[in-house]
Amino acid sequence: MQTAHGRADGPGPGAADLSTSWLRAFLEVAGEGSFTVAARRLSLTQSAVSRQIASLEAALGGTPLFDRLPRGVRLTAHGRAVLPHARAVTGQLSRLRQELTDLEGAARGLLRFGAFATADVALVPRAIAAFRARHPGVTLTREEGFTGPLLTRLTDGELDLAVVSTTGGPLPEGAYELHHLLDEPLYVALPAAHPLAGEASLGLARLAGEDWISGSAEPAGTLLDAALRHGFRPRVAHVVAEWTAKQGYVAAGLGVTLIPALAAQGVRQDVALVPVHDEGTPARVVYAATVRGRSRAPSVDPFLAALRESGRLLTG
Repeated sequence: MQTAHGRADGPGPGAADLSTSWLRAFLEVAGEGSFTVAARRLSLTQSAVSRQIASLEAALGGTPLFDRLPRGVRLTAHGRAVLPHARAVTGQLSRLRQELTDLEGAARGLLRFGAFATADVALVPRAIAAFRARHPGVTLTREEGFTGPLLTRLTDGELDLAVVSTTGGPLPEGAYELHHLLDEPLYVALPAAHPLAGEASLGLARLAGEDWISGSAEPAGTLLDAALRHGFRPRVAHVVAEWTAKQGYVAAGLGVTLIPALAAQGVRQDVALVPVHDEGTPARVVYAATVRGRSRAPSVDPFLAALRESGRLLTG
């Protein structure tokens, strides 16, 4: 229904359909006090700016936002009420555009990643340091876990990237893109006084009679899976999760353990490390995994580059 002054009683169905170009035109006209000057600043014709203001007024219920004066225009009371809201809306949109631009350049945003324990000894910290130096505005969150659970969290969308490794078999490539980081040799950690401590390298078969210290009572799915492939089932005497604690058990003469190269830098002095050498025993392979077919966060690729650089430094 129309009032006697030709204005709609209510806001009408189009009241929420505000164009940002109308708001920008409104702000220019309000700032310059002139349709002509505003049109010049917006690279539009004066009639085009007039149509945009008329459209905005119609969308807001038909109330005039400017008094047309002999020279220029002046905000009405309704126009003054609209002014802070127009500034807030256009300012928020400008910040949104900048945030999206920053994301595309990996300048802002959040990167969620996980890694297995020994990757946190050197590979991951060096990558984080290099990445932060180049992209200080990106927030990194990290969690530690085993390869299987990390891949599950990656699939569920709770991580953007996972640093994982092979243990007893190939990783499931179908669902993931596996970005190779390094091939990791293995060492056997022996008590310093062990008869084999001075060997240049050792085949796993020579250690078949030893007591083993492992993170799991079952060799399958651990580093000791390699022993199963070489014809013997290692006798796990002690189940110890932490690498530093495993070294303590070895130093005390309670058994031997396998240590990947990524953890070898922190081995204590009273433990001897001997490279594992068995034909057909593959080195452990370390990957960064992302979900195949899913859009990656813009910061993933720069972080992948930092991980590759860290891997090259570690393998020399």
